[in-house]
Amino acid sequence: MIRNIIPSTLIGRSIIIIFVPIIILVILTSFVFYQTSWNIISKRLAESVVADINVLVKLIDDDYNEYAETIAEKDFKMKIKFEEKKIMDDIFIQTNRGILSKRLEQSLLNLDRPFTFDLSNIERGVLIKIQLNESILVVNVDKDRLYSETAFVFLLWMIFASLILLVMSYFLMSKQLKPLKRLAIIAETFGRGLDAPELSSAGAYEIRQTSQAFNQMRTRIKRFLKQRTDMLAGVSHDLRTPLTRMKLQLSLLKDEKAKSELELDVKEMTAMLDSYVSFVKTESPETIESIIINDVIRDCIKNIDREKTKIFFEERNKIQTSGRPIQLKRAFQNIIDNSKRYANKIQIILFLDDNGCNVEINDNGQGIPKEKYEDVFKPFFTLDPSRNKLKGESGLGLTITRDIIRAHGGEIKLGRSKLGGLKLSVLLPI
Repeated sequence: MIRNIIPSTLIGRSIIIIFVPIIILVILTSFVFYQTSWNIISKRLAESVVADINVLVKLIDDDYNEYAETIAEKDFKMKIKFEEKKIMDDIFIQTNRGILSKRLEQSLLNLDRPFTFDLSNIERGVLIKIQLNESILVVNVDKDRLYSETAFVFLLWMIFASLILLVMSYFLMSKQLKPLKRLAIIAETFGRGLDAPELSSAGAYEIRQTSQAFNQMRTRIKRFLKQRTDMLAGVSHDLRTPLTRMKLQLSLLKDEKAKSELELDVKEMTAMLDSYVSFVKTESPETIESIIINDVIRDCIKNIDREKTKIFFEERNKIQTSGRPIQLKRAFQNIIDNSKRYANKIQIILFLDDNGCNVEINDNGQGIPKEKYEDVFKPFFTLDPSRNKLKGESGLGLTITRDIIRAHGGEIKLGRSKLGGLKLSVLLPI
C-alpha cells in the first residue's frame, strides 16, 4: 500500500522528505496555536465584552437607559434595545462549537442573570440577550470585539509560506538532479556500444564524484576494448605471414600423404584466423543508421538453398530501429548459419511488444543441453569435441553475436524450440 503512494522518482521522494516535515510542523503549530493562543485571545475578548455589558446593566438598573445606549454605541461598539415586559423562564444558551462560544458562555455566567446568545451570523455581530428585572436587554456586539482576524491571517501565511517552500524545493531539487539524469542517459548510451561523450562534473559534491568515477570507468573500458582488439588483430596479422610461407613450402612437398595432412592443418588454422578477424570487426567503429529489422532478416536468408533447408519467416510487425547495420546483419547471419548447419527446417518470428523488438529463431536440429546454454557464449567454446574449424566451429560465432546484440542494448537467450531443436530469442530496444 505504501509503495503505491510513494513516488518512484528521486525528485518526488526528495520533495516528500523535505515537505512532509513542513506539513507536520504547520499542523502541529496550528493545533497548538488554536489550543493556546486563540484560547487566551477568545477569553480576554469575551471577558472584556461581558465587563462592558455589566457596566451597561448597572446603568440601566439605576435608570440611566439613554446614557447606557449612548456609551454602548460610541465607546463599546454595541447596540442595545429593550424588549419590555418579557421574562426568560429558564437559562437558554445557544451553543456554537468552538472556543469563542465556550469562553463567552463562561464569561456571561459571571453576570448571574439568565442569558442567551447567537454566534450563527458573526458578520452581523453577536446577539446577546440578558434578563433584567421586567425586560430583556438585547445587545448586538460588533464582531471586532469578539473576533480577531489576525490569528487566522497568521495561519494563512503559514500555509502560503509552505506552498512557496514546496515550489522552491522542487525547483532546486530538479536543478540538482539534472546531472543524474544526464548520467543515466550517457550510461545507457555507452552501454549500447555508442560513442558516449565524457560527462561534465556539475551539481553537488557527491554527484561530481559519481560523474568523475563514471568517466574513469568509461576510459578504462574503452582502453581495455582497444587493447583486446589490437591484440587479436596483431596476432591474426602476424600469423598470416608464416601461414603463407607454409603454403608455398607445401606446394613443393613431394610426399602426397604428408602434404594432404599438412594442408588440412593449414586450412584449419586459416579458418581460425578468419574467425578471429571477424571477431575483431565487431569492435571496429561503424556509423549508427536507421535500420528496418525485417530487411536485415530477409538479407540473411535470401541466399539459403530452400531445397536443403526450409525457411519460414513470419513478420508480425514492420520494425524500425537504429544501430550498426553490418554488425547486426553479421549477428543474425551467425545465428541462421548455425541453425542451417544442424537443421533442415528453420522458423523465424519477428514481432513487437512492450519490451521492444523480438526475433525468435527456431530449428528442428538436435538442440543444445540446457546446462550448456551459457557455455556456448564463451569464446572458443564448441560442442564438437573434435573442434574441427573447417566446419566453421571456431567457438566465436555466438560470442560475436552476443557482443553485437548487447552492444545495441539488447539480449539473446537460448531455449527449447517447439520444432524440437534450439530456440534463440533476440530482444532489441526500439
